[in-house]
Amino acid sequence: MPLTAPNLFDYPKHWAACFEPAPYLPMTRAEMDALGWDACDVIIVSGDAYVDHPSFGMAVMGRFLEAQGFRVGIIAQPDWHSTDAFMALGRPTLFFGITAGNMDSMINRYTADRRLRSDDAYTPGGVAGQRPDRAVIVYAQRCREAYRDVPLVLGGIEASLRRIAQYDYWSDQVRRSVLDDAAGDILLYGNAERAIAEVAHRLARGEGIDRLTDIRGTAIIRRSLPAGWTELDSTRIDWPKQVEALPNPYEVEGDARCADAAPGAPQAVRVIPMPLHRQAAAARERTVIRLPSFEKVSKDAVLYAHASRVLHQESNPHNARALVQRHGTREVWVNPPPIPLTTPEMDGVFALPYQRRPHPAYGEAKIPAYEMIKTSVNIMRGCFGGCTFCSITEHEGRVIQSRSEESILREIEDIRDKVPGFTGVISDLGGPTANMYRLNCKDDAIQASCRRLSCVYPTVCANLETSHKATTELYRKARQVRGVKRVLIASGLRYDLAVLDEEYVRELVTHHVGGYLKIAPEHSEQRTLEKMMKPGMGSYYAFKRMFERYTREAGKEQYLIPYFIAAHPGCEDEDMLALALWLKENGFRVDQVQTFYPSPMALATAMYHAERNPLKKLRYKGAPVFSAKTREQRRLHKAFLRYHDPENHALLREALMRLGRADLIGEGDHQLVPALRGKTPRRPPRSGRARRVRPARGGQWS
Repeated sequence: MPLTAPNLFDYPKHWAACFEPAPYLPMTRAEMDALGWDACDVIIVSGDAYVDHPSFGMAVMGRFLEAQGFRVGIIAQPDWHSTDAFMALGRPTLFFGITAGNMDSMINRYTADRRLRSDDAYTPGGVAGQRPDRAVIVYAQRCREAYRDVPLVLGGIEASLRRIAQYDYWSDQVRRSVLDDAAGDILLYGNAERAIAEVAHRLARGEGIDRLTDIRGTAIIRRSLPAGWTELDSTRIDWPKQVEALPNPYEVEGDARCADAAPGAPQAVRVIPMPLHRQAAAARERTVIRLPSFEKVSKDAVLYAHASRVLHQESNPHNARALVQRHGTREVWVNPPPIPLTTPEMDGVFALPYQRRPHPAYGEAKIPAYEMIKTSVNIMRGCFGGCTFCSITEHEGRVIQSRSEESILREIEDIRDKVPGFTGVISDLGGPTANMYRLNCKDDAIQASCRRLSCVYPTVCANLETSHKATTELYRKARQVRGVKRVLIASGLRYDLAVLDEEYVRELVTHHVGGYLKIAPEHSEQRTLEKMMKPGMGSYYAFKRMFERYTREAGKEQYLIPYFIAAHPGCEDEDMLALALWLKENGFRVDQVQTFYPSPMALATAMYHAERNPLKKLRYKGAPVFSAKTREQRRLHKAFLRYHDPENHALLREALMRLGRADLIGEGDHQLVPALRGKTPRRPPRSGRARRVRPARGGQWS
């Protein structure tokens, strides 16, 4: 059955609960003095500007700790070149909480082509350069220099996605766990309310940071493994030879694991090699899976993909086991994921006294990320889609955690009453996706034992609740809130789920589309879609028919805006050509296109690095997965998406000649790019009839 956890808000309050909640969490000593504080219990260091809003991680963690009775200060976007900014609020009595912000700092600073971005949406004025590369590591170093004995608690998306050895796209190598690189004391991954509450209260009771080894949703460093645990080798790769003929790639040299066992004590760790683990009786809560070490995965890309595969298989909080990975002489130990929040707990987190505005220190400067979401409402967490290129699941988990209808409607009223210049338009009711609100497994026991990577791929699971009735009712009630003129849906829509509830599609299309609705087929070709774990185009066409029908019935002019990814692992030049032909046939000229970005820990990133498919058991001599890695290859794939741009025509003409598709060069409706003026292609078209290409009725040119 599903595991449960104590209520988030049942901890006895820390003594500092005698202070009133701060108007804004203090960023200066003067603000601390005004509150009557002589010190902060916790200081959060973040790469983002401080916006007191539930869409910003530092505000959620800060306000939640404040509700637990702790005094919380904020050091936002500090100058990392010295320790001065990190000492501005003094020494915290409990710990520094260190986060890069709402985005990974490398993705925030660099494009998919590894070029520096010219702006930063989480900085006042959108100014770039206000955070360092690998911000968690840099901030941790400065905090340690400032106050050597203060515990360092790492968190946020950057730490979460680097909790074990991970492929780093920017250096094109596998890096150590960020916990090891940053010399942190403990790392909190995922949505961390449960973990941070336990860390704070146990430290406040006088426990040492080195004693906090058993908290779910955390990673720690151990010198050796604890006594009484059973260790399993991670699932073997499908070796092309006899397993017995090969050395064990997961063997741990020496007896360091047992070094701390007292004389006469039982064996510290019971090691069971694969495949005998299936016959061994081992309690899940006292079992740890050994991943291949950092040293091995950094040299062997197939072992890296294997480790990624195992980590994803151990992601269900109700049945996941602990993981351990050796880094040199130290062990990175990852406890199982946190227990998902209940609806009352979610409501409690979103009901904290947020000002819903940036800190006054920023004056009139606009913070683009805030401007984008200031009238939006997050109604749920988590995603069970499992798209291989996306890191939402690795961070927030697959179990959907939903707020109550009453909590959401109260937040809409708060926006109406608190947000300056509110025009009556709610810009979004959503989250990681638009339409997974209250969609969970129909059977708690099945959910507790399930190990699927996706509830909707390759088909929608029969055990998944697919009725959107709760979402439809929420939309209708939100529209009726006094002062609200329009409620739009801007989060990405899972149209393969939406088509299973026609009443939801009718409500969405009739009342909640602001002219354009974004959806994400990501590709047209099945070979690539399989590597993405995305549905085939049949679901897209089914949703398109519904969308167009209800748009006509509503008497509106509305369009679908599909998003596509170029250069995804498994996508070859022929696949991108087929997608370009699909775009032209359907009348799309896309301007904003996305090139695959290998983010840490995503399965597609393992696919990109290893050129193997971790969705299946791995083989050294298995079929390789093509990945467009060179700048030229990635530029070509992106050019196929923008076949209509004259700047891409020369590149595409060359590619079409190489692919034997010179028949697609010319001025005809069925051709993709024009020929050079005064010239015709010399290479004859390949055998077979050329595909007829023409704009389809109802297509949208954007």
